[in-house]
Amino acid sequence: MKSLEGTDPVYIQIADWLENEILSGQVKPQEKIYSQYKLSDIFGINPATALKGLNRLVEKGLVYKKRGLGMFVSDDALEILKKERRDYGMQTQIRNLVEEANRLDVSKEMLIKMIEEAMEKK
Repeated sequence: MKSLEGTDPVYIQIADWLENEILSGQVKPQEKIYSQYKLSDIFGINPATALKGLNRLVEKGLVYKKRGLGMFVSDDALEILKKERRDYGMQTQIRNLVEEANRLDVSKEMLIKMIEEAMEKK
């Protein structure tokens, strides 16, 4: 059984985990994803909680339901996730980074150099 860690509600952690599976290429477009019952077994949670996480992905357009067959990853799920994380996730992280740099008296030039160095190491 996998464990979930974090302060977010469990259904959000399930949705985030599935989003990361899509982003990493572990789950590809048109591929069937885990059912609510399989997710409840994997994580030891209530099936209704797992379904709430799956429905979050449906609302975002990342997965769609095929009646009687299950849920499948949409063709544009990867692009939707990348855009969402660039537009919201990275902007939030950048704002936090800039605020911390200002508190530590890190100049713009030094911060840019640090980012460039980090990107070279990837």
